Amino acid sequence: MKFRRTVREELVINITPLIDVVFLLLIFFMVTTTFSNETRLLVNLPEANAEAVEGEQEQIEIIVSVDGSYTINGKGLVDAQASTLARALEIESNGNVNLPIILVADALATHQSVVTAMDVIGQSGFTRLNIATQRSAENSGAEAVN
Repeated sequence: MKFRRTVREELVINITPLIDVVFLLLIFFMVTTTFSNETRLLVNLPEANAEAVEGEQEQIEIIVSVDGSYTINGKGLVDAQASTLARALEIESNGNVNLPIILVADALATHQSVVTAMDVIGQSGFTRLNIATQRSAENSGAEAVN
């Protein structure tokens, strides 16, 4: 009796097509991706032509200076942290969130400091926010825009 010996071939997975596809995808994404350089643009804030709103007796005025520091009703804050601004708003309003707030920002103040002030105002529960703007060159004076 003869035993027939079977030889099994070793199973090999060819990954060359897979590598080709991966390289093609890599090249595709490298070519189609746009790389943007983050640059700072100087933006002049828009001017408003609307009539000035008559000021109410009780209101809170927040001033954002060029360096990003805050002043509430003429009182400067110790730092520009959002928590400090929130606490000062709470003290100045005595818990009355129905008071109107006038946000006056310097034209050269950073956008982040203005957005931080608006965010703190909203999170504190205030709903009456006025943003002070400057009249155009033909009309002088300042006004508030709702």
